[in-house]
Amino acid sequence: MSKLQVNEDVVRRLAELLDEMQLSEIEYESGGERIRVAKSAGTAAPTAFAPQQMPAPPQPAGHRAEEAMPEGAVTSPMVGTVYVAPEPNTPPFVQVGDEVHEGQTLLIIEAMKVMNPLPSPRAGKITRVLVDNGDPVEYGELLMVIE
Repeated sequence: MSKLQVNEDVVRRLAELLDEMQLSEIEYESGGERIRVAKSAGTAAPTAFAPQQMPAPPQPAGHRAEEAMPEGAVTSPMVGTVYVAPEPNTPPFVQVGDEVHEGQTLLIIEAMKVMNPLPSPRAGKITRVLVDNGDPVEYGELLMVIE
């Protein structure tokens, strides 16, 4: 297991977002690593963070993964804002009915002012797109389905 390198700028930005959005904690995941910034009880400023290796996403109690998400589900790997096209006023990367290949860019998720292309995890046909341009998304949220 490699040693986690903490990016202090990311931690500072997470702390700013924590205050800005009046949250008690916030998590950010990238490249299989997760950083959590939280306020300690009774303090006004973020005081703790806990970088850790990313575990497998938890499954809802009493449900199997295939019951929670449709087969071919593409979920968000992070919290951010979705952009369905490479630039404003251009066609979307993909639409319902499009055939895609593994690795093809499906959309972009902006997180902390960084544009993160979301590659297709498999080849197939786009059967559902559940987000629109500019939508906020949460970690693990269903974005589209590829059959």
